[in-house]
Amino acid sequence: MARRRRESLTTTRSLLYALARLLGDVEAAKRGPEALGKRILRRALGKATGRAMSRFFR
Repeated sequence: MARRRRESLTTTRSLLYALARLLGDVEAAKRGPEALGKRILRRALGKATGRAMSRFFR
């Protein structure tokens, strides 16, 4: 039973984070193309940094 609850919590958390990312994208789009471009660039740099760090600490 605890395992099912954990899976449910994980699914809910993932959904909430996805919605937060989407809401951030919408807010950036409202601020204009410059803000949206910065957000996309920062997100890409964050992903690249995370991947590089994970390879570094293997």
